[in-house]
Amino acid sequence: MSQQLDPIDTIAAKSFEGYVVRKDLVRRFKGQYPVPTYVAEFLLGRYCASVDEEEIAEGLGIVERQLAEKTVRAGEHESFKARAKEKAHVKLIDIITARLDAGTDSFLATLPSLQLKDVRISEEMVHANERMLTGGFYAEVELAYDPTIAQEKNGRPFGIDSLREIQLSKRDVLPALYTGREAFAAEEWRDFLIRSIGMEPERLTPRARDMVLLRMAPFVERNYNMVELGPRGTGKSHLFQQVSPYAHLISGGKATVARMFVNNANGQRGLVCQYDVIGFDEISGVSFDQKDGVNIMKGYMESGEFSRGKESIRADGGVVMVGNFEVDVQHQQRVGHLFGPLPPEMRNDTAFMDRIHAYLPGWDLPKVSRDLLTNHFGLVSDFLSECWNQLRRQSRQNLFQGRIHLGGALSGRDTTGVQKTVSGLIKLMSPDPNTPVPEEVLEWALRLALECRRRVKEQQKRIGSAEFRNTQFSYSMGDDGVEKFVATPELYSENSISSDPLPPGQAWVIAPGGGGESPGLYRVDITEGPGSGVK
Repeated sequence: MSQQLDPIDTIAAKSFEGYVVRKDLVRRFKGQYPVPTYVAEFLLGRYCASVDEEEIAEGLGIVERQLAEKTVRAGEHESFKARAKEKAHVKLIDIITARLDAGTDSFLATLPSLQLKDVRISEEMVHANERMLTGGFYAEVELAYDPTIAQEKNGRPFGIDSLREIQLSKRDVLPALYTGREAFAAEEWRDFLIRSIGMEPERLTPRARDMVLLRMAPFVERNYNMVELGPRGTGKSHLFQQVSPYAHLISGGKATVARMFVNNANGQRGLVCQYDVIGFDEISGVSFDQKDGVNIMKGYMESGEFSRGKESIRADGGVVMVGNFEVDVQHQQRVGHLFGPLPPEMRNDTAFMDRIHAYLPGWDLPKVSRDLLTNHFGLVSDFLSECWNQLRRQSRQNLFQGRIHLGGALSGRDTTGVQKTVSGLIKLMSPDPNTPVPEEVLEWALRLALECRRRVKEQQKRIGSAEFRNTQFSYSMGDDGVEKFVATPELYSENSISSDPLPPGQAWVIAPGGGGESPGLYRVDITEGPGSGVK
């Protein structure tokens, strides 16, 4: 079980004492118990946040017992209920949801692992944990059984005495993040973040590492809208399902307006009010239950607001859509455009596309395999997700105002998308707002943001709208910086000439030929080097 520590592990163990866990330990429990990874990490962070092998071994035993005793495997639900009857109460870990029963004017909870749908729960407990009224959340639940109520007609003997969310009890986490970050160089910190979500950066290309970081941006930036399409099996839904309890994943099927935004019947706020990020998995199969569902979505993605009657409601949940290509990206571009896998009502809607801040190229990420998983230290998921949640309340746009200048091809929405992406990436790489952002980190974030927003505009251009014809995205750094252009790699071909201007010092020239030579097209590169000293 011993794991050789590398320099990043050593820095992490010293800088984030009590907040790190070896990610290979988490995988010991994956698939053994019917709970997501962050639930196991919550317990591992409580009992195994150490570099001492004896302490880790002891903590693993405790975690093993907790999960074995408190999680309900398939077919064990009746034995748990029998234990509750015998002992008057039982503790378990489960996802809890609640609803209002209008017939009795009371709230009832659902515990799916016990197949219980009518569990008594106090109104105070529901109002203190309103997320149970939408998608629900994982919690440690103390379930009581009252034999007296069981004798009543239509009695509901099961009731929830107490519950504790599976996440940090301490909310003041950012000072620890700021202090710990100071011990890392920029590349070390990037690699440590990637390890914190369970992947090993050494086995990823630099391009893939950038894409993994970009996947994190919606978790730290309010109202951030992103699309990721690509091959199957690249881990698109991993952050939603296994890392952050502040995210909710909708998998295919119908997305109801009432569940997403607001239930007009009772005023209950929807998912965008309850979660930081709402992910649509298998987006090609998603549809809304109302004809104007996409229009409501467009309005929300534009302004962060939606209406209930005359009332305007503001929320800050981001929208991320992930899905799969049935063909490779080159073929997809030949037969259509890169939004092709979206549902028909969104697929060719350029106004809908304009609300997307970034298009992440999922084809640049490898399929997830055991070789890509890390055995090193990473931040405990509940600490990491809590930090992400709190970073959303800040903005980094003031840190780069005046330092970067965007070219004239960018519209207002292009600029908004780029600025939000840069802000998110800077929060990830330099979380302390009082720490200066190095020029190279700012330019890295800016180029990535421009590329991913330009990818959106290139698809709008393909659909044929003249207003999107200028896609030559450019930028300059500082007051006298050279204008640089950013392209999308999938449009580049060695056998074609880009419509973007070449950098200074390069030019396309035509030689007319003559003297037996044919005409030719050449790219001239001008370089400057040291002289020979010979006149």
